[in-house]
Formats: sequence, C-alpha cells, structure tokens
Amino acid sequence: MKSTLLIILLGTIFSSFSQPFTLPKLPFSYQEYAPYIDAQTMEIHLTKHHQAYVNNLNKAIKDTRFAGMGLEDLLMELRLEDGEAIRNNAGGHYNHSLFWNVLAPPAKQGKAQDRFLTAVQQDFGNLDSLKKEMNKAAMTRFGSGWSWLIVTPKGSLSVVSTPNQDNPLMNLGADRGIPILGIDVWEHAYYLNYQNRRADYLTAVWSLVDWSKVSENFDNAKANETRLMKLVSTKKGKKRKQ
Repeated sequence: MKSTLLIILLGTIFSSFSQPFTLPKLPFSYQEYAPYIDAQTMEIHLTKHHQAYVNNLNKAIKDTRFAGMGLEDLLMELRLEDGEAIRNNAGGHYNHSLFWNVLAPPAKQGKAQDRFLTAVQQDFGNLDSLKKEMNKAAMTRFGSGWSWLIVTPKGSLSVVSTPNQDNPLMNLGADRGIPILGIDVWEHAYYLNYQNRRADYLTAVWSLVDWSKVSENFDNAKANETRLMKLVSTKKGKKRKQ
C-alpha cells in the first residue's frame, strides 16, 4: 500500500515538471546539410535558438488557456493581448519545426508530386518562378523574419512574408494560410557561413529543400478543410506593425 502511494506521489511530482512541447530531432546529422548550411550553424540553430523557443513557450503557457493545446490551434487562437512571450515563442517553435521538416541532403531528397506541381504551374508557372517569388519575399523582409509558401483558405498557393517569428497561421489580418514551406531569414540561420550575404544563403538553401516533403505538406493542408475554413471564419485581430 505504501509503495503504491509512493509511486502515485512520484508520478504526480514528475508530471508537474513535464513539458507539453519538446525539441524535434533532425532527421539527418548536422554534417549532412553541408556545404549549403554548415554543421555548426545547424547545431547552434537547433540546440540553442530553437531549444530556447521551446523552453520559453512551455513557461509562457503555464496556467493559461493555451496549456495542453496543440501548437497549430494555439497559433490560430492567439490574440495580441495574449502577449509577446507566447506569440514569439510559439511562432519560433512552429516555424523552425517546419523548416527542419523540409530540409534534406540532396542525395536523400524525394521528388515533387504531381498534385503539388500542378498547383505550382497554376499559381506560379513553374518551380523556378516560385523560388524567385520566395527569394524576393525573403530579400525584401527588413530585419529578421520568414518567407512562406502557403495554401490559402481558397486552396491556392501564395507566397507571403512575416516579421520576427510570426507566421500565416496567426490571426494578424491579411495573408493567412497554412504554411507548407518556410525559409528562415534570421541571421542566426546563416551568419557563420554567409555573414551578411543573405542572397548567397538563399541561393544555397534551395539545394536542401526536399520537394517530396513540401508536396506532403501541401496534400495535408488541402485535406484539412476544417482548418482552412477556420482561417476564414476566425475574427481578424489587430495587425502588428511590421
């Protein structure tokens, strides 16, 4: 009886320290992303920057209405009055998780799928035109932020950009959608190898984009009609100055 109570007590204690969000593992070793992104940058980016977002997010949502909520739902429910801590760190966790998802060494990448390629042709003409649009959005993003390829609530593809760790799931007004590809243009994503040469980094990073993963994200987004409709029906919040 005493041992059973002890087990229950220890379980309660340890559960109070459990964290709802955790750092994802990269599918490849740090070295495998080189030379396009060097191993040291990958390691610091994941284990320092991304880990900090995860840690701070778990602290920020404790005892709030967001505790226990899934990350995408959390992002879609956010309002400005919920504060910068939750917004920045939830965005940082989601954005980086998507970034790692679509990166792979060239030898281990799959091919873009037909449904995705058809959508690209309809909305951009071809993949090269899509890359140019995303690079333009990334180069014109002042300071830190992201360039995104999203599935809009109407089901089409669109390229948008957001500042800091914002993303198109957030209720910020225009340009909402489900991200299927994100390019990080914070300097910590490339500075060790490229210094201030953002354009060189943007040229290199396309060699790591796994179009099979982007295609999978596209299919998942298109299939999630409930989430797409929620992006339309959710009352728009006040847009933060960019």
